[in-house]
Amino acid sequence: MPLYILDLVGVAVFAASGALAAVRKRMDVFGVIVIGAVTAVGGGTLRDLLLDRHPVFWMADPAYLVVILVAVLLTLVYVRYRRIPAKALAIEDAFGLALFTIGGAQVAERAGVWPPVVVLMATMTGVAGGVLRDVLCTEIPLILRQGEIYATASVAGAAFYLLAKGVGLPVPLAAALGIGIVMILRIAAILRGLHLPVVTPRDE
Repeated sequence: MPLYILDLVGVAVFAASGALAAVRKRMDVFGVIVIGAVTAVGGGTLRDLLLDRHPVFWMADPAYLVVILVAVLLTLVYVRYRRIPAKALAIEDAFGLALFTIGGAQVAERAGVWPPVVVLMATMTGVAGGVLRDVLCTEIPLILRQGEIYATASVAGAAFYLLAKGVGLPVPLAAALGIGIVMILRIAAILRGLHLPVVTPRDE
């Protein structure tokens, strides 16, 4: 999948997840749009600022803002007539995390940074929007919840993408595998209740 399309789909998915979170908090339409937009562009904005990419991606191309608005409005229409599935937000967030992780990795590669920084930028792109969404919705961010497999899934997917490219796989296939790794780990954590082991002090 071309990087631009990957970015647009990721923006749409994260905008929808932000809108769902805002609806659950009983926000008005303006609040829903704001949360959707912040969720959609938060990670990519931080990535671009750290990589010194100017202008920031959504400022350079109005298509991103159009996609955000359409995704939020479609979400509002959906929740007006349909019940929100119990795990809808978590599944949407997992999909957005996967897309933004690999999209962020490809952007970092184009910036010429070395592989560990690519993984860091990929993870930051994937998780930062969700962190902002949770903070603004007065929730504990997923990345900070005890033992939650979230950023770990992003790191694994980005590392696998680089490894797959390193052994000679075509970029589209490597990207698809990286997205799959993030999705599998995150959804397994959601559906099976998997958690990372928690380190406790000996005196406890």
